[in-house]
Amino acid sequence: MFAHKNLVPARELLVQALKEKKAIGAFNFSNMETVQAIVSAANEINSPIILQASESAIKYMGMEYLVAIVSAACEKSSVVLALHLDHGKDFEICKKCIDSGFSSVMIDKSSLSFEENAEKTKEVVDYAKRFGVSVEAELGTLAGVEDEVNVNSKDAFYTAPGAALNFADLTGIDSLAIAIGTSHGPNKGKRGNPKLDIERLKEIKKKVGELPLVLHGASSVYSEEVEKANEYGADIQNAFGITDEDIKESIKNGIAKINVDTDIRIAFLSGIRQSLMENPSSIDIRKYLAFARELAKNITLRKLKTFVK
Repeated sequence: MFAHKNLVPARELLVQALKEKKAIGAFNFSNMETVQAIVSAANEINSPIILQASESAIKYMGMEYLVAIVSAACEKSSVVLALHLDHGKDFEICKKCIDSGFSSVMIDKSSLSFEENAEKTKEVVDYAKRFGVSVEAELGTLAGVEDEVNVNSKDAFYTAPGAALNFADLTGIDSLAIAIGTSHGPNKGKRGNPKLDIERLKEIKKKVGELPLVLHGASSVYSEEVEKANEYGADIQNAFGITDEDIKESIKNGIAKINVDTDIRIAFLSGIRQSLMENPSSIDIRKYLAFARELAKNITLRKLKTFVK
């Protein structure tokens, strides 16, 4: 297990964000370059962040490499950050992450019944509290596909305000991911930008009080970014995200943590494709990755400015 003065439990960041009427950006990473991009953007705007790793990212990078990269990022960071497991599927992966030094984990049993979800979540909370690690859970289910998450739209459902309070009381969680109209992946709507159910968010917030709420699937999937990627050979179709205006409105009404993955993926993909096309004779992969890293940093900065202003 590693520890660092700049690594803190996510709850500390989220509680402070609520007080300041801001939100903490939680960005998924898949390699060293995306970690560098996210931390560099956070340093530039002087904003705390949450670095998120999915189970797929852990499998791809290897736990030892992942932890070593984040440990190096802590050394380079001028802001505090949390290392968070995104959508942990069971107690075992949550325990592995806690034992490896993650300061926050998410246990996602939202596909189960309310009672089973609460029972499995409480098991993780009880273990995490022994190490001062934050726990996020989910009530309600988002549609879409992203890494380990794959939910058909017919199986998605919104979070009930009364159930949210009951769930929080039963489990002792530090934050709750709710379903109010977002979805995972780049296809968040095929006829235009989806609208968040802000009235439902307000009702949930009234019920849960100061419990930090989390918005998953909150990438904006900016049209200009999609068009740029497609210009250089990508084929991203029917891609729509959450508007910056909706995101700002959600923050005003109690969202304290906002998850972003797709926006970084699109920017990084665009950078790789552009660099490859414009430098066809180069065999230096560092040049491709450095350019992609810069675009990923820029999109992270754009998101962070939305969350804090």
